[in-house]
Amino acid sequence: MSLRRRTVLRMGALAGAATALPLPGATEAFAHGSAAGKPGAVLRDPAAAVRPKFRWWWPDALVDTGEIAREIRAIAAAGFGGVEIAAVTHSMDEQLDTVRYGWGTTAWRAAVEAALREAKKRDVVVDLTIGPAWPAAVPSITPDDKAAAQELAHGIAVVEPGTAYEGPVPAAVNPPEDGVTDQRLFLVQAVRVTAGGSPTAVPVPLDQDTVTDVTDRVTGGRLAWTPPADGAAWLLVAYWERGSGQRPEGRDHTTPLAYVVDHFSDAGTRAVTDFWEEHILTPSIRGLLKATGGTLFEDSIEIETDATLWTPALPAEFERRMGYSLLPYLATFVEKKEKYVFSFGSSLDKAIRRDVMEVVTELYVEHHLRPLQKWAHTLGMKLRIQPYGLETDAVYKSALLDVTEGESLGFKNLDDFRCLAGGRDMGGKPLVSNEAGGTAGGAYSTTWSDTLKKLVTQYAAGVNQAVFHGFAYADAPGAEWPGFAAFSPYKGAAGYGEAWGPRQPLWRHTPQVADFLARIQHVLQTGVNKVDIGVLRQKGYAGSGLGAPWFTSDGVPVGWTHTFLSPRLLDLPSAVVRDGRFAPDGPAVKALLVDGDIMINREHTLQLDVAEKLLGYARAGLPVILIGDWSDAHVPGLAGPGDNDRLRQLLVRLQALKTVHVVADRPDVPEAIAALGLTRDVEYAESSMLLNAHRADAGADYYYFANDAVSKKGSTGARITHDVTLTGHVKGAVPYRLDPWTGALTPIALYTRTADGRIRLTVDLQPGAVTVVVLARPSGDVPRRHATTTGADDIRVGEGGRLEIRASAAGTYTTTLDTGRTVSTKIGAVPAAVPLTSWKLTVDDWRPGASATETAHEHHELTLDALAPWTALPGLEDVSGIGTYRTTVRLGREWTAAHGALLELGGVFDTFTVRVNGHDLPPVDQLTRVADLGTLLRTGVNTIEIEVATTLLNRLRVARPAVFGGGKRQEYGLTGPVRLVPYARATVRA
Repeated sequence: MSLRRRTVLRMGALAGAATALPLPGATEAFAHGSAAGKPGAVLRDPAAAVRPKFRWWWPDALVDTGEIAREIRAIAAAGFGGVEIAAVTHSMDEQLDTVRYGWGTTAWRAAVEAALREAKKRDVVVDLTIGPAWPAAVPSITPDDKAAAQELAHGIAVVEPGTAYEGPVPAAVNPPEDGVTDQRLFLVQAVRVTAGGSPTAVPVPLDQDTVTDVTDRVTGGRLAWTPPADGAAWLLVAYWERGSGQRPEGRDHTTPLAYVVDHFSDAGTRAVTDFWEEHILTPSIRGLLKATGGTLFEDSIEIETDATLWTPALPAEFERRMGYSLLPYLATFVEKKEKYVFSFGSSLDKAIRRDVMEVVTELYVEHHLRPLQKWAHTLGMKLRIQPYGLETDAVYKSALLDVTEGESLGFKNLDDFRCLAGGRDMGGKPLVSNEAGGTAGGAYSTTWSDTLKKLVTQYAAGVNQAVFHGFAYADAPGAEWPGFAAFSPYKGAAGYGEAWGPRQPLWRHTPQVADFLARIQHVLQTGVNKVDIGVLRQKGYAGSGLGAPWFTSDGVPVGWTHTFLSPRLLDLPSAVVRDGRFAPDGPAVKALLVDGDIMINREHTLQLDVAEKLLGYARAGLPVILIGDWSDAHVPGLAGPGDNDRLRQLLVRLQALKTVHVVADRPDVPEAIAALGLTRDVEYAESSMLLNAHRADAGADYYYFANDAVSKKGSTGARITHDVTLTGHVKGAVPYRLDPWTGALTPIALYTRTADGRIRLTVDLQPGAVTVVVLARPSGDVPRRHATTTGADDIRVGEGGRLEIRASAAGTYTTTLDTGRTVSTKIGAVPAAVPLTSWKLTVDDWRPGASATETAHEHHELTLDALAPWTALPGLEDVSGIGTYRTTVRLGREWTAAHGALLELGGVFDTFTVRVNGHDLPPVDQLTRVADLGTLLRTGVNTIEIEVATTLLNRLRVARPAVFGGGKRQEYGLTGPVRLVPYARATVRA
């Protein structure tokens, strides 16, 4: 997670399947029976490995080992499977004593060991950040060390027409950062300003063919040079190599100070691993990491400099890899405060800058990612990195990493996650992780409901692990109630993310949220991700927010799924075509889509080797959609002799194939879909809010659906009721529905089978809600017959595999079976819906206690004739905490065992549980807020209790007004309207 996003994209505008985790429905549960309400129908508690995690923020090593153990226990008890220990102190006014409590000290090692020991007992996985805060840094180097992050600083002298230059070599326009003492003159060049251009322009236009190396004119730090008598202004540009002096984020974490390492050299990576080997990895910690260690984590690649990104090996490596020298073109890559200083013209600028970043990608992979990952494996751990932040191939890096990660805060839309998923799936890796829940200004006001609405959409885009941002250690110097929060206050106001944990009223209900997420992640880590369309991008950036042609805007709303591929993915072993599918053992995409380079205004650029591969794929039977007129095609980067002609010839041959369809522009993609006979795995009428993901293993297909209430512009937050058609690969499969809130896995009673063997059923989702449909062989209490239509409100599979209708009104209801036979079923009298308006409310009011970590409690009791938010109730305006609502409802003698009821809660802020007649209900969907009370109601008086938990914002507004006083009061509590809606059940005689 970044607070300073200075290094951002400048866009302007399967080697093998993932490790399967058996899902009841394809394996275990069906063998034990799957009737509703029976143990065999419930997904067992998912393992720690698939449960969500927390970022665990420590104030460096100023922590107590007893408290560390308590917090591990709290996290495990709440249903989370892992923690990522990170030293983050952005909220602190005081500088810690880093000699005693800094990152990597004796105290740090003791705290990490304590965490690992307790985690081992509690089956919690422990991840460790690679250094203090981010980027990767160690205190064993200075800014002048060759292992430190490097920059190339430039100096300029203007030589006016008719004059000569004699004087010192031009000094760098950017002064060195603190601690940088060594500057090495790398090169001095003379270059003419383009006719009509100005030396003060931004960027300065230059004539590339006039670049002249004048380094040999330097003597004793002085330079004498006379330009040609051409009447033009010339520049003398000096290039200085030096350390960037970049330090990790936040206050000082170490003594001596830590400095960011060179991420593009062996020396930089070795500085990291050597420090760990010498200062952190005691024999005890090594052993514990092998037992309970998860991943080493590195945040997004935020290599920041006011000069030019650099590594000393770049010129030589560039020439070796690209086949030409960078030096004559170096000026076009020079930056000052992330703006390019010089220009050789748009086309040449783009070509050189592209080639440089291609080399930077390779240097990062070869000298940082791969060796760091190999070293992590020696510790029994994996490597997890957010592989974006520079204009490098993050899609490719995702194919190599053990775990790739994106973020809710920095990513602009779902396609940013799909970029990482493309790499993951082609590389045969199991996870796309997500730094989840990061919200600007969201400290102590973030709700689980809003967090889940975002996260469930990201799951549909390839995410299958959430690392929440975050869980803060209890206390630190200067912290105020309710305790230390790493990012709050931030610049005097409420900070980033949320400090989850026992300090929050919402923590009381968090276990049901954790179980919900764990079940989803279990499903989405099962088998292999399957995708309809692969979108080839010429550059593998991630985090750009740029979508897929047609499919993002028009294809997704009718069921199409897509992923993104970068050119390097085509070199992977998985990049083969079999039976008309690309990467058949992985995502098995049905077609490749090729558009111009979206990063540079859709120019028709394509690598020669990529064009050759596309030709081979198309000849092997893979459909290819080409958008636009490619007669002007050119290779990216600096073209060699004949490269562009060769590319155009390949494209002519490609377009002549029957498996290739060319369309004029993006809106014409449906023309290609029809011509190529492409079909999608999930089909439905247009719904801009319905999202889906498809995974498959040997025994089943798993379809995940979410009602997207938040991610798209114009999201309506409306209910979705849609017929969907699903494709399954298992012969004779029948549909089951998994409820991620309860784990109940039940056969679906109402569906049709199409002529081509697909299954058509209805997906009914409230805003933010999700469901999982599993297509697998029948087992257990699957009914012999199923319904294709019914006039009843609902039809389900009841006891013994019998079909059972439900209706909220008396009558005779007609059901059509899959045999075509029509059956009539009678429903007797059903009591009318009952509005529940009168309640007893008891509030546990959370207040500041005697210390920063102590909470005082005050109790309020109110009698309500009508529901209203706490802000409108006397004495509760600024109260945060837990409220318990109690009411009674009397049911007459007409109430029988055939009756049940739905409890519609209406508005609830935020999490809640339901208790009826002394019985706790299984977790209720926290977003739809409708509870099925089943058979818990009885004739006579019934007691219903709703327990509601809040954030802490309303109390903090008055307890700490300087930080939180600007926040708007949140409308806490049960606000309704609440209704009890009875129904009756009856067995369908099939």
